[in-house]
Amino acid sequence: MLKIDHLKKNYDNFSLDCSLELMPGCVTGLIGQNGAGKSTTFKAILGLISTDGGNITILGKDRKDFTAKDKENLGVVLSDSGFSGYLKIKDIIPILQNMYSKFDKSFFIEQLKRFQLPADQQIKEFSTGMKAKLKVLVAVSHDAKLLLLDEPTAGLDVIARDEVLEMLREFLEKDDNRSILISSHISSDLESLCDDLYMIHDGKMILHEDTDVLLSDYALLKMDAEQYHKLDKRFILRSRKETYGYSCLTNQKQYYIENFPRLVIEKGGIDEVITMMIRGNKQ
Repeated sequence: MLKIDHLKKNYDNFSLDCSLELMPGCVTGLIGQNGAGKSTTFKAILGLISTDGGNITILGKDRKDFTAKDKENLGVVLSDSGFSGYLKIKDIIPILQNMYSKFDKSFFIEQLKRFQLPADQQIKEFSTGMKAKLKVLVAVSHDAKLLLLDEPTAGLDVIARDEVLEMLREFLEKDDNRSILISSHISSDLESLCDDLYMIHDGKMILHEDTDVLLSDYALLKMDAEQYHKLDKRFILRSRKETYGYSCLTNQKQYYIENFPRLVIEKGGIDEVITMMIRGNKQ
């Protein structure tokens, strides 16, 4: 569905070199801090910036050979783009009809009513949540095969986020071969939606894991200095000095439950894994 092989982009103070693969029918999450390279990756996939090396294959086709017709198979939400605030949704509909041969006008209008998005009001008067819902609605309204979503839920309250995620789940349910690449700062969104996760830091992928495995097998171990020095560190990914002693990230939770019963062992969620992978020390 999407394959990135050693994509390179160099700036004065930042270099991107990343690889990832998104399989048909899957939702893949891209996580990382601000400035880690998420938005650069999305823009490179879409050909919005020049690259300095690597290959990008989208829907089985080299990105360089992508035509305007091929691009109709992509639904896109970028964090730093949107519609002119002076337009109304009723002004956008004919534009979308011209852009996408499979634009479903009746579905689009039905969803506007469902999410209470007024067609005759200027977009600049919309709330952050309304603008976000509109961007995602456009992406899912023309029978795309692949969605590329950069921070689609950023700045939204709990209800608006849930409505956006509901749109995405419904999009996936209509066709088993549809796929999504999504970035988000909100770990709960990714935990509930994604099949697998890539973590990017300083322009490089530092972790790729199935979401189920991350949530079931990863853990945060907490211990005093004496316990740390006696610890079997074969399955420790990162460690960090704390006021009470040490915290350690492992991807073999059960091993430590069985062999080190006196340790404090906490579930390793996405936020904890991000923090330890970036701020912890490698073993």
